[in-house]
Amino acid sequence: MIYDLVIIGAGPAGLSASVYASRYGMSNVVVGAVAGGLTTQTHEIGNWLGTEKITGFEFAMSASKHAESYGVKNILALVDTIEIKDENYLLMLSNGEKIQAKSVLLAMGTKHRHLGAVGEKEFVGKGVSYCATCDGFFYRGKTVAVVGGNDSAAGAAVYLGDLAEKVYIIYRGEKIRCESFWATALEKNPKIEILYNTNVKEIKGNGKVEQLLLDNPFAGSDALKVDGIFVEIGSDPNVELVKNLEVETDEVGYIKVDPSGKTSRKGIWAAGDITTGSDKFKQIVTAAAEGAIAAHGIHAYLKK
Repeated sequence: MIYDLVIIGAGPAGLSASVYASRYGMSNVVVGAVAGGLTTQTHEIGNWLGTEKITGFEFAMSASKHAESYGVKNILALVDTIEIKDENYLLMLSNGEKIQAKSVLLAMGTKHRHLGAVGEKEFVGKGVSYCATCDGFFYRGKTVAVVGGNDSAAGAAVYLGDLAEKVYIIYRGEKIRCESFWATALEKNPKIEILYNTNVKEIKGNGKVEQLLLDNPFAGSDALKVDGIFVEIGSDPNVELVKNLEVETDEVGYIKVDPSGKTSRKGIWAAGDITTGSDKFKQIVTAAAEGAIAAHGIHAYLKK
C-alpha cells in the first residue's frame, strides 16, 4: 500500500495532522516511538483551551485515542531511513517494516539538551534525569536539584516540590524566565530555593549522584549535596533523520517552512517544535495548529 501521507512523530503536531488528514479523506499512518510524544512527560497542562487542567499523560492518551478513532494505524517505532522511490518516499522502520507514501510530514519535535558537565553521562539513570514526571517518584523525601530557568524547569520544580524534601533550582541567569503562573507557584512552596548566577561544573558520587560542584559557592561551599539532578535547559530540533534529504534549516537546525508548513523538499512538510513556524513558540496549541495547517496544505498538494 502507498499511503497519501506518512506522519513521523506522534506528538500534538503529528496527531493533529492525522485527525485533519483523516477528515480530508487522506490515507495516513503515524510513526512514533511514544504515543503523545514529549507531552507524556509534562506534569500539568493548564493552557489548552477548554480544559482547565490535565496531566501530560492524560492529554497524550486522549489525543492518541482521537486520532485512532478514524482507523489510523499508529506504529510505535522509529524511522531509520527515508529514501526517494518512484516519486514517492520509502521509509525503513526500526521494527523492520517498510512504508511508502506520496508525502511526508516531519513532526519529530525536539530532544532534551544535555548539560555537558563532567559526570553527566556516567550518572544517567543513577541520579541524572531529564524527566521529572518519569522519575520524580523515586526522590520522595529526598533532596534534588533542577537545572534551568524556563517554564519546563519551573514546572518540574513545582512537581518535585510535592514529593521531595528539598528542591534547588540552579540557574545561570539573574532572573528566572518562566510564566508568572509558575513563578507564583515557586514562591508559594518553601521547599523550593533558587540559586542564581550558578552553573553545575561536575556531578559526583559513588555509584549514584551525591553532590554537585558549582561555579558559584552556595552557603559557603562549592559542593551541593543532592540525591538527584533534573536537567531542564531546553531542547534542540530532532533533525538527524532528514539531513540526507537536504531539507533547508535555519542556523540552529530548525526546519524552515512556508505558511502551509511546506519545506524546501517537494512532498515534505514539517510541523510543531521542529520548525521555524509560530515564531518558535513551543506550545501544544501551536504544534497542533501547525499539524492541522500542514494537513490542509498536503491535501491541496495531492489534489493537484
